[in-house]
Amino acid sequence: MPKKILSGIVVSDKPNKTITVVVERKYQHPVLKKVIRKKKKYNAHDEKNKFKNGDKVSIRECKPYSKSKKFEVIGDSK
Repeated sequence: MPKKILSGIVVSDKPNKTITVVVERKYQHPVLKKVIRKKKKYNAHDEKNKFKNGDKVSIRECKPYSKSKKFEVIGDSK
């Protein structure tokens, strides 16, 4: 099964080796046909503490590092 790859913006880098990434997705409501924007936060593992607030990053699904950390940073998202 392929691993999920998401891209988003870093909103927090305070914990050691962890960043919080906001991923936004757009979809059309099935009945109303209005485009809706949803945001979700993911905690991701950042081994070298390289990324700071405002950076665009790509994250990949991986084995759980902790209760809430199930993604790891692949790199910059251009």
